[in-house]
Amino acid sequence: MTYANVGTLGTAPGRRDELVAHLTQRSAELADAGCLLYEVGVRDDQPDTVFVAELWTSAEAHRASLQLPQVQASIAAARPLLSGEFGGFDFTVVGSPLRA
Repeated sequence: MTYANVGTLGTAPGRRDELVAHLTQRSAELADAGCLLYEVGVRDDQPDTVFVAELWTSAEAHRASLQLPQVQASIAAARPLLSGEFGGFDFTVVGSPLRA
């Protein structure tokens, strides 16, 4: 079953744009690992928050991706930009009016 993970990443004050630039770098590894969608967004009224929506082929594919060396390196590089405030939720996708 398709798996969705939607969350917020709090950034250190003034570091949001740096995190956005980091998170939006091209990554063939994510697609190869089963990532179907990885969207990064911001809101003007939350200047130190980054929003991320992920869609994966399965929860297992998402978990496995976190062990990839490239993903581990990306997480380590992003860590200094983060405030430690995280939020979000995940769910198993049961259907969509946009696809069969």
